[in-house]
Amino acid sequence: MSENVEHIHEVREEPRYAGFWMRFWAYLADLIIVFSINGILLSPLKFIDNGAAVDIGFWTLAGIFSAIIFYVYFLLMTRFFEQTLGKMIFGLRVIREDFQQLRWSDLLFREVVGRFFHRVFFFTGLLYLFVAFSREKQGIHDMIGNTRVVIER
Repeated sequence: MSENVEHIHEVREEPRYAGFWMRFWAYLADLIIVFSINGILLSPLKFIDNGAAVDIGFWTLAGIFSAIIFYVYFLLMTRFFEQTLGKMIFGLRVIREDFQQLRWSDLLFREVVGRFFHRVFFFTGLLYLFVAFSREKQGIHDMIGNTRVVIER
């Protein structure tokens, strides 16, 4: 006696990828948040040496801490919430290419290496325009981290 076994296949809707302008506005919101955090956390440095910049080689102490806060904000928010506060405001979420849970390695490449690459030279910021023209609306940092940014449903 043969039994008919029905196979239920998960039907996955095609994700709606977030375009350039939605991501741009979310990023601006994130920059305002990061600058505010920096202003609050780094204000005690103004009391060191009468507010003079503390130089550590080529960089300043405030610049180093500011960069650390910037990268840690994007890394931890995306790791634990799959979105930053700016992305939450605009209803965007970061996903993996294969729809699995985001891993630390994905996010280190996306949020640290990819963002650092975009900030190193002034012209690499223009590479964000890849988002406007790629099929899945990926920036270089998304390609490096095998991630996509989608609109939440």
